[in-house]
Amino acid sequence: MSDMNEEMQILFDNYTALMDGGQYLQLKQELNEEQPANIAEYFEELTAEKQLFIFRLLSKDVAAEVFSYMDNDTQEHIVQSITDREVRNIVDEMFLDDTVDFLEEAPANLVKKVLRNTDAGTRQLINRFLNYPENSAGSLMTIEFVRLRANMTVAKALSEIKRVGMDKETIYTCYVLDKDRTLLGIVTVKDLLLAESDDTEIREIMTSNIISVTTQDDQEEVAKMFSKYNFLALPVVDTENRMVGIVTFDDAMDVMEEEATEDMEIMAAMTPSEKSYLKSSPFELYKHRIPWLMLLMVSATFTGMIISSFESALTKLAALTAFIPMLMDTGGNCGSQSSVTVIRALSLDELEFSDALTVLWKEIRTAVLCGITLAAVCFLKVLLVDRLLMGNASISLSVDLVICLALGVTVIMAKMVGCTLPLLAKKLGFDPAVMASPFITTIVDALSLLVYFLFAKTILGL
Repeated sequence: MSDMNEEMQILFDNYTALMDGGQYLQLKQELNEEQPANIAEYFEELTAEKQLFIFRLLSKDVAAEVFSYMDNDTQEHIVQSITDREVRNIVDEMFLDDTVDFLEEAPANLVKKVLRNTDAGTRQLINRFLNYPENSAGSLMTIEFVRLRANMTVAKALSEIKRVGMDKETIYTCYVLDKDRTLLGIVTVKDLLLAESDDTEIREIMTSNIISVTTQDDQEEVAKMFSKYNFLALPVVDTENRMVGIVTFDDAMDVMEEEATEDMEIMAAMTPSEKSYLKSSPFELYKHRIPWLMLLMVSATFTGMIISSFESALTKLAALTAFIPMLMDTGGNCGSQSSVTVIRALSLDELEFSDALTVLWKEIRTAVLCGITLAAVCFLKVLLVDRLLMGNASISLSVDLVICLALGVTVIMAKMVGCTLPLLAKKLGFDPAVMASPFITTIVDALSLLVYFLFAKTILGL
């Protein structure tokens, strides 16, 4: 990865040197031969003035593709700065789904500028896309796909692909529709090229067993289907099985990235943000973090209440206090391990709520093994290090037994809590990620202290 970054930086430095040296013709040639995604990355290193200058060196088709890879801020700057004619060129060359993605994030004045530079048909399509529910398959799809008829011959189908393919998102998978746009089947370019005869009709080689999604389906579920079936594209139909578009693999990957980022933020007790870290102001970061921090702070009050209620026991044997952090940290770590494992399995559709008892039984057995091991190591550590090496005479065998028993029980409880709460959240319709580390840790802290002090009162008679 570092080698790739170095190569990209060398490439960018070369572009900058050509621009600073006034070698604009050579710069234009090299830019138009480069991968659009790389050019879009180069834009992030440029000032606003240079971004506009470089953008105008690009050919129409390259400019449109580069624009689709830019971040929202750069896109907005470009649209604000260029002429109506240049906007029209971008919209004409861009795929419709990329245009819609930009308009969903753009301010109203830029939306108006783009829409007034599109023809009536395109404007109608854009408005239709914008009316689909957010995060649905309808808002994610594109309409640029290859349509074929069942009675077409292979030769005619290949001719049709050549005629329209340049303007389509993908040509490898083609869709067979009737006159009412009902989806009848799919056929790949491989099927066409390997057909026995050019006169073979599409209906003879098409696949009729079709997996599709509706416009209202959640985009996360759509993305999971790509992972499950290894699709390159997935057809989107309406309630009457009329095909309206396709979701492509690159769009599904974007959704997976967004969902993964969102889960990471939730698991870290933060409100998900659509902005990148560098583009977020300190106040925006504060707004996303402070509600969860306040909630966790208040919930930690229960831990303080438990400690206060056993204050007399701690006064009689102060040595117990030294082991509270170890007990709480171990419990929190064990709970986090189980919750992360279960959350991952849920996200991959490996688990359902009906598997709760199976998961619980597996985690209990794992917890018993972990608890016995940790308790044994802890027993020796307390005896050899804390009592003998550090000379703490207040730590008797009874105290050591209390610590180790509490630790073993804490590990079991932590893993039970860690595996069940995400499943329960999923059942209730919440994101399982909300039941990750911070909440698990808070709950386990309280339970571990309660167990610890109950063992101390019972065994030590405090």
